[in-house]
Amino acid sequence: MGTSVTISAATDQDAEQILKLQYLCYQQEAALYDDYAIEPLTQTLQALRTELGEACVVVARLGEEVVGSVRGTVDEDGTARIAKLIVHPRMQRHGLGGRLLDALEQRLAAERSVTGFRLFTGHRSEGNLRLYRSHGYLPVGTEQLTSRLSVVTLEKELRQETAAVGTPPGRSQGEFAAQA
Repeated sequence: MGTSVTISAATDQDAEQILKLQYLCYQQEAALYDDYAIEPLTQTLQALRTELGEACVVVARLGEEVVGSVRGTVDEDGTARIAKLIVHPRMQRHGLGGRLLDALEQRLAAERSVTGFRLFTGHRSEGNLRLYRSHGYLPVGTEQLTSRLSVVTLEKELRQETAAVGTPPGRSQGEFAAQA
């Protein structure tokens, strides 16, 4: 009998698995931009544990294994900043990244005073850009950080359905709970 993927809040006990997965997942980004000194590859376990205590962090588990994660914080103006959406390479292209994004948006909208969402990705990260656009994010700016890297900022307004019941648009609460 197969094990299904569940999505839940991360705990401090998940820190090592998240860090290892983050290191694995960001290898592709580092190769794409020929930059292996990016922050996700240099973050320490202690820095991640601090982040777990301060941010809203959601993980996807396949049995006991963490196979995905995403983090979010909320600025004073109510903008939720979403970061480090990662999915194990063997689990990619099955909708798990979208499920993690939906779950984090739902939690942030339910637990904090969120007015909208903001995230960023590299200009060459076509898969990321496609995922974010498919979830309602629109590009609002591009900043060139180095000769090899420009960062695209994407934003999305808080939808009333998400704010009202904490359920991703187009899904009933029961349907989301069954998937999560």
